[in-house]
Amino acid sequence: MSVDCFIRVENLRLVRSGKLIFSIDEFSLARGEVRALVGPNGAGKSSLLLTLALLEAADEGSIFLDGEKAGRSNVLSLRRRMALVFQEALLLDTSVRRNLLIALRLRGVTGRKALARAEKWLDRFGIAHLAGRSARHLSGGEAQRTSLARAFALEPEVLFLDEPFGSLDYPTRKSLLNELGQILNDMNMTTLFVTHDYSEIPYIAPNVTVLHEGRIVRSGTVTEIFGEEFPGRRSWAPWEDPAP
Repeated sequence: MSVDCFIRVENLRLVRSGKLIFSIDEFSLARGEVRALVGPNGAGKSSLLLTLALLEAADEGSIFLDGEKAGRSNVLSLRRRMALVFQEALLLDTSVRRNLLIALRLRGVTGRKALARAEKWLDRFGIAHLAGRSARHLSGGEAQRTSLARAFALEPEVLFLDEPFGSLDYPTRKSLLNELGQILNDMNMTTLFVTHDYSEIPYIAPNVTVLHEGRIVRSGTVTEIFGEEFPGRRSWAPWEDPAP
């Protein structure tokens, strides 16, 4: 195994109620790689992400994080090296700042160090002025910025993004896409980004994996998968063969 391979899976299989959710012979993310995972509804994208994040148990197969095989004895320690952001912000009913501080405390970071990290990422995502506001009184964009700031404050080794922009209006989504893409580029953070909107991919991820009916059918750079044209305007789906 390459020393640069940070996440690797072998023969990973998930079945629910007799239905195959996914069957992945092999899949990997290099250290520092940002990869988009796309496919039609029901392809198994979110289930695969949750399994890689060790929140869903596969029926078969192995997951390795930085060369360490995930199992019952180390699942909690491996999860502490990850962070997740979902379509819904899933914030606690407290202030914006405390949402970050509580998450940091759960990771063993307290006091001035925690406060410094929280303030750094609130500022980086442009919501420092909202630090004392109740999370209940945030707009959709503000809530998702808080969720992202919380994830980055944890300084994870791998970040999982599951449709994080799906519920945002276009201006908010575009602004956040530009900012997040720049931050990921600066941080060199291993990231898996699930989306159904191809137009988001060029902002975030240079590489793409296509899942169809629970199986990987294509994998490559954005250009290799979508061609030179802008992904949002293509006439065929990446799990299909292009028209001649």
